[in-house]
Amino acid sequence: MTDWTSGYVADIGYTYGYYPELNPQRLKLAFLNSGLSVPSSGSACELGFGQGLSANLHAAASVTQWSGTDFNPSQAGFAQELASVADSDAKLYDQAFSEFCGRSDLPDFDFIGLHGIWSWISEENRTVIVDFIRRKLKVGGVLYISYNTLPGWAPFAPIRHLLTEHAEIIGSEGHGIVSRIDGALLFAEKLLATNPSYALANPQIGERIKKIKGQNRHYLAHEYFNRDWHPMHFSTMAEWLSSAKLDYACSAHYLDHLDAINLFPEQQAFLKEIPDPMFRETVRDFMVNQQFRRDYWVKGVRKLSSLEQTEALRKLQVILMTNPADIPLQVTGSCREASLSAAVYEPIFNVLADYKPRSIGQIEQAVQEKRISLQQILQAALVLTGTNHLAMVQDDLVISQVKRKTDKLNVHLLNKARSSGDINFLASPVIGGGVNVSRIDQLFLLALKQGKSSTAEWARFAWDLLSMQGQKLLKEGKPLEGMEDNLVELEDQAASFATKQLPILKALQIV
Repeated sequence: MTDWTSGYVADIGYTYGYYPELNPQRLKLAFLNSGLSVPSSGSACELGFGQGLSANLHAAASVTQWSGTDFNPSQAGFAQELASVADSDAKLYDQAFSEFCGRSDLPDFDFIGLHGIWSWISEENRTVIVDFIRRKLKVGGVLYISYNTLPGWAPFAPIRHLLTEHAEIIGSEGHGIVSRIDGALLFAEKLLATNPSYALANPQIGERIKKIKGQNRHYLAHEYFNRDWHPMHFSTMAEWLSSAKLDYACSAHYLDHLDAINLFPEQQAFLKEIPDPMFRETVRDFMVNQQFRRDYWVKGVRKLSSLEQTEALRKLQVILMTNPADIPLQVTGSCREASLSAAVYEPIFNVLADYKPRSIGQIEQAVQEKRISLQQILQAALVLTGTNHLAMVQDDLVISQVKRKTDKLNVHLLNKARSSGDINFLASPVIGGGVNVSRIDQLFLLALKQGKSSTAEWARFAWDLLSMQGQKLLKEGKPLEGMEDNLVELEDQAASFATKQLPILKALQIV
């Protein structure tokens, strides 16, 4: 009997995660900061899309034509349901990579994305994917790829092997993957309690196991318990992609662009002495003990002159996605936590606090009396985008074209929130992608759509749905007992939502 899973976990669904790095709209600032020409994004593809939430949010919220595949038919079915509801014309399949990548009806792509899947597939499948990228990615096209990285994963690799061995040999097949994961983690804890020399040489392992125990079992199944699991050095990834004619562009993780919070001064000086940019990346991974890379690669790097770069940056439009009062003036990198200058950030917040799109150039003009330079604004934009408080804005014409699709998809997702908290994202036509909205806030939005205007009505609407299903709110980690306590908490949350989140969701044209 053929194993259609190819060793990949298939008896438990993947999480309903959304990954903004898969949004072609988001790469603009990273490319411009690196002095690179921003490519077009008329067609895009996601390989291994999981539940398909990212692909569908991006397909509904943009004019980009999306295609993709995920071998799991139940996940592909859910993804196709969302595409049908939004009427986005996304072409999403349940084919294995070898089958999908051999299709003759696929267009050439401006953007191809793989989130995480590279680390969990066989060498045969990696070969298929690289050949697909070589053939189907346009000249000037971008590959987004994220993967588990060495040296950061090296100490944990033996424990991961032990967990999967226990799940396969000791775990009971009839009890399912969740039971086997729990059994493997319990076994690892008991092993570490005997103080093996391995744990003494790697003292961080105990804390890592404790952290894993608290994580979603669906996530753990796909992260650790596949047959294939291949953390990779950056240089090895470069070797794989060289045959597809790809050059490294820059990190898709915006905080990586800020050396000051990731590298000590002596490390920065050491890296500057390395002439080869690719080897420099490999060395940098050792300095930060990199565990997970999120990178953009491009087929044909085109560098901008300093004038072209500056002009393009000034034209770039952004929008604030968080109430300024809730944005901490601190950021954490690999080596330290840094305080952000209130003298720089507060004037920028004042410009953006009405949640209207502004270009970088407009921000520069508005804060010029504060003697805030373009470089300081650029650094602030990188920090705020990297911490998901800021996003790039699409053209007005595109926004008007896709609004109908995002409305359809969002109504469908809001109705799903009535019975489940699995999906915590809605589609914004303004930014061309997803926005985090909690289940409770989605219920408030649903109440608003049904004509309920007061926060008390929103709270009551949410409570009626929750109580009907035997559900209660948690406060400080404990369930609230009784209708009165739950309603008081919901009314507090509704009042906060009305003053803080709702104006932002209106600006993002989600409401």
